Amino acid sequence: MSTSPKLAKNTMYYTMAMVAVKAISFIYFTIIARSIGVEGTGKYFLAIAVTMVFQAVTDFGLTSVVIREVAKAKEDAKIWVRNVIGLKLFFIPLAAVLTYFTPIFLHYDADVIKLVHIATLVMIADAVTVTCFGVMRGLQNLKYESIGIFVGQSLTLVVGIILIATDNVTLPLLILALLLGSVWNMFFSSVQIVRYLGWEALVPKLSMSKKVLSMSFAFFLAAIFVKVYSYVDSLILSKVVGDIAVGEYAVAYKLTYAFQFLPLAFVAALYPTMSAQAEDKLALKQTLLSAFWYMALLGFPIVFGLWSIAPEIIQAFYGAEFLNSILPLQILVFGLIPIFLDFPVGSLLNATNRHYIKTAVMGVTMIINVIMNLILIPNYGTSGASISALVSFSFMFLSGWLFAKKAINISLKDLFKQTGGLLISALLMAFAVILIKPYIHFSLAVPIGAIVYITAAFLFKSLTLEHFKTFKNLIFKKAGYVEEDITSNA
Repeated sequence: MSTSPKLAKNTMYYTMAMVAVKAISFIYFTIIARSIGVEGTGKYFLAIAVTMVFQAVTDFGLTSVVIREVAKAKEDAKIWVRNVIGLKLFFIPLAAVLTYFTPIFLHYDADVIKLVHIATLVMIADAVTVTCFGVMRGLQNLKYESIGIFVGQSLTLVVGIILIATDNVTLPLLILALLLGSVWNMFFSSVQIVRYLGWEALVPKLSMSKKVLSMSFAFFLAAIFVKVYSYVDSLILSKVVGDIAVGEYAVAYKLTYAFQFLPLAFVAALYPTMSAQAEDKLALKQTLLSAFWYMALLGFPIVFGLWSIAPEIIQAFYGAEFLNSILPLQILVFGLIPIFLDFPVGSLLNATNRHYIKTAVMGVTMIINVIMNLILIPNYGTSGASISALVSFSFMFLSGWLFAKKAINISLKDLFKQTGGLLISALLMAFAVILIKPYIHFSLAVPIGAIVYITAAFLFKSLTLEHFKTFKNLIFKKAGYVEEDITSNA
């Protein structure tokens, strides 16, 4: 596996930060769930789900354009960010209005409506943050985003724990704790833009608005599709089954997608790299295969490991009140396999100006997901939502793969050569954990399973000493790696 030093370094920065952030987020959500119960968890998660759907409107695909175009021509970063800010002055208020009236239109109870209205402020702050950090991604510098998200999540955790410890916890105050972290990131990310590009970069401009909008529309559609098929299950559950079902599903959802930061962290660095390689098919193929290896190395053991100890995790962390979350979790977790593998494929299509293909695939995926949820949730509840997600994500990856295959002449043989040994190793790991967990605490079965996985991966030559040397190089800067300073380009 070969990856550029800058890609590897950026991946390491972001992955380390996201590991910490997701650990904090997991602790925070677990504390919240145990404190407010299943129904309270359902209301909290539903409010977040509503605002997340309209988050796509605040951005309108503009950040994806900024990342791609800044990666291609760093000297033009300032003009791009100014035009994006100018356009967002329209889209952010539009999204806020839509978010305000949606829970009223859907006849949610007063508690949920209030939570959605407070969460709208979180959405607004995040809309600014995503653009600023998007520019930094285009400049291939993820260090500050890593710092920002870690500090922001830590602030939310501290405030939340104080509320719970002092017995002052309410759902609105928990949303306000989220707002504190989002406001921090909004200011911190803006400061980095000023440091790199100057104050003028934050002055709105519309000189390129038509061009930017024409480039962003496909990304906007893709974002809408993603938000809908990611959260429509919770919205349908809330109307068909109730808030308790949303709370049970939320635990399975959060446990599963807590690990989604791994492909997100990699893609944050991968997308600009692929954009720079857009005209070199051989380099793109090598980068894609490296990405598949990375996704499989981390994704396969997470999926089979979480599946094998799902009952123990739910019981230990959430308690008997959430036992109905076990089966949805064991189904939903397998959706991580197509999700992990699809991220590199999506980056390839977007970076090579084939985003319209990715958009079409996402659109069909959304339709499949909505239809399946409408059919399965009334009959199977939370398990039906999990099945819908698994089928939808599998379709999305397989469809994207077919188009990527044509773009760079990659085959299933190439994919299996990169990931087959890791898949078998993960299966052996799960088998070992299931055999030994009746005799020891599940927390002890986890490291034993990890040893089985790593050993098997070495035996299948899917993991080598060279990979560990590469990992070491990510941590200690080597000669030849130069952090770009683009201040002079401002």
